[in-house]
Amino acid sequence: MDGIHVVANIGSGTMGHATALQFAWYGYSVRMLDVSDKALSHGMALIDADLATFVGKGIVDRKDVEAIRSRIAPTTDFGEALGGADFVVESVLEDLEVKRDVWRHAEECAPEDAIFATNTSGLSPTSIAQVLDHPERFLVAHFYNPAHLMPLVEVVPARQTDPRIVERTVDLLDSVGKHAVALDREAPGFVGNRIQAAVIREALYIIRQGIASPQAVDDIVKYSLGLRWSVLGPVISADLGGLDVFDTLMRYLSPELSSERDADPLLEEKVRDGNLGLKTGHGFYDWTGERGAEIVRDRDERLLDAMSRELADRKPQDGGRKPDRKPKDEGQKPKDES
Repeated sequence: MDGIHVVANIGSGTMGHATALQFAWYGYSVRMLDVSDKALSHGMALIDADLATFVGKGIVDRKDVEAIRSRIAPTTDFGEALGGADFVVESVLEDLEVKRDVWRHAEECAPEDAIFATNTSGLSPTSIAQVLDHPERFLVAHFYNPAHLMPLVEVVPARQTDPRIVERTVDLLDSVGKHAVALDREAPGFVGNRIQAAVIREALYIIRQGIASPQAVDDIVKYSLGLRWSVLGPVISADLGGLDVFDTLMRYLSPELSSERDADPLLEEKVRDGNLGLKTGHGFYDWTGERGAEIVRDRDERLLDAMSRELADRKPQDGGRKPDRKPKDEGQKPKDES
C-alpha cells in the first residue's frame, strides 16, 4: 500500500495480538502498544502460539517466523507507538468512554494524515469520533474472532468519514490477506451481528416453542444453511433459487417467525441462573470435562484448513484477494435454494 509503512497497533489481547501479527506477516512495521510489559509479553506469547500453528499447517514457512516477529515492536509508550504511524488500529475494551479516551490521546500523538481504525463489534464510530478534531479519518475495522483465522473485516464509516479513507482501508486490509467489506453507512451491530442476532432470535424461539431441541437446530443450520452460506451468501442464494420462490416463502412464513423486540426470555433465564455456556460449564449444552476444548480445537482446525485452501487459490496479481468465482455453467438452471 502506497504511503502506509508503519502500523500502530493499540492492544495486545485476544484481538489486538492477531491484528499485529497480520500486518507484520505481510511486511509492515508494527508498534504494538499496551498498558504494561506483562500485557505485551502475553500478547507476544499469543503471537508465538499462532505462528507455531501456522507453521504446523504449512501456512507460514518456519524460516520466516523470526522476520515476522522482528517487525513487531512492543511498547507501553503512546508517543513511541503512534509517532510516525501511517495506520492506527485499536482493539481495547468494548466500552465507549474507554475508546474515546484512547482516541483522544492517539490524536495528540499520531501524524495528522494517519488513518484511525477502531476494532469494535457494534459501537457507533460517529459517537467515538466526537472527541476527535479530525473525524474524517476515523472508521471501524471490525475483525471477526478468532481474528487470526477469520478473513472478514467489516469497514464501517462514521458520519464524517472521508470516502477515500474507506477505500484506502479496504485496499490495505485486502493486501494483508483479509477480505474487507465496506458498509455504505453505520448501523447498530453493523451487518454481521445483525444477521447473527436475527438467526439466534429465531433459533431460541424455535426451542421455546418446542419445535426442536438445541442440538437439532444446530445440526440443521450446520448441515444446510451453514454449508451453503459458506459458499454463497443468502441474497445470491435467493437469486439462484428464484425470487418468486422466496417471495412465496416469506408471505406464508413471516407471520410465524419471532417478532420479539426485547431480550429473549429463554436467554434471560439462562443468564439469570448463571448458565453462561462454556465459561461456566453449562448453557444449552453441558460443557463439563474436555468437550469445550475439543470443540474449539476442531473449529480452529477447520478454519485453518479453509485458510490454507484460500491461500493456495490466490494468484500473485490478485494482491492478496481471490477474485469472485463464477458458476461453471451459467446457462444451467439452478435448483430450488429455499
